[in-house]
Amino acid sequence: MAEQAAAQAGSQTLSRGIRLLEILANSDRSLSIAELAAELAVHRSVAYRLLRTLEDHALITRDDAGLVALGAGLAALSSGVARNLQQAALPELSEIADELGMTCLLAVMVDGGEAVTLVSAAPRQSVAVVSYRPGHRHPLGRGGPGKAILLGMPERSWPAEIEAGMSEQLRAELAQARLAGYASSHDEVVPTLTSIAVPLALAGQPPASIAVIHVALTHPEAEIAERLQRGAQSVTRAYGA
Repeated sequence: MAEQAAAQAGSQTLSRGIRLLEILANSDRSLSIAELAAELAVHRSVAYRLLRTLEDHALITRDDAGLVALGAGLAALSSGVARNLQQAALPELSEIADELGMTCLLAVMVDGGEAVTLVSAAPRQSVAVVSYRPGHRHPLGRGGPGKAILLGMPERSWPAEIEAGMSEQLRAELAQARLAGYASSHDEVVPTLTSIAVPLALAGQPPASIAVIHVALTHPEAEIAERLQRGAQSVTRAYGA
C-alpha cells in the first residue's frame, strides 16, 4: 500500500509539472507563481516546488520580478520530437509563408482531443507577422488546424470526447468543409486571427493539418486552400522519401 501511494503521488507530481509547462506554453506572457498556482488549483508552495524542479532542468526561467516563462531547455527536448517530419515540412511551410505573406504551420492531434502546433514558419517580408509558437494547443473542434485534422479522419474515428461535445452547428460546418476540402476559422482560438487549413495524412504519424494564419486573408480562401493542398502533397513526398 505504501509503494502504491508513493507511485500515485509521484504520478500526480509529474502530471502537475507537465500541466504547468502546458499553461506557460499557451500563455502569451510570463506568469506569476500565484497565477500558476490558481491555474493548477494548488497552494503556492506546491507550485513553487514544481517550478524549482523545472528550473533546475532549465525547462522554465524566472525574471527579476519572479515572473515565469518557458526555459531554453525545452528547445533541446523539442528538437528531437518528430524530427523527420519537421525537416520534411519546414521548407514547404517557409515557401508557403513567403508566397502568401502569412504564417504557415503544421499541427498534429494529441491526447485524442487537441491539436498542437509542431512547427511553424513566418514570412520573411510582411507588414504584419503573426507569431504562432510550436507547442500551442487548442481543441480539435475550434480553429482551422483542428477542424482540418477532423476532416482528414473518418467520422467513426473521431475522438469520443469530440463526438460527445459536438454541436449540430459544428457538425454541419464540418460537413460543408469536407465538401470544400478545407477548414476555416475566425476569432476561434486567438482573437482577430483568421485561419485556413487542409488535412495532412502521413504514414506512422498522428492525424495532422497544414494551415496559414493572419489578421486578414491575403488571397481568396479557395486559392489559399489550393496552395496548402499542394504543400501537403509536397510534405507527404518529402516525408516518404
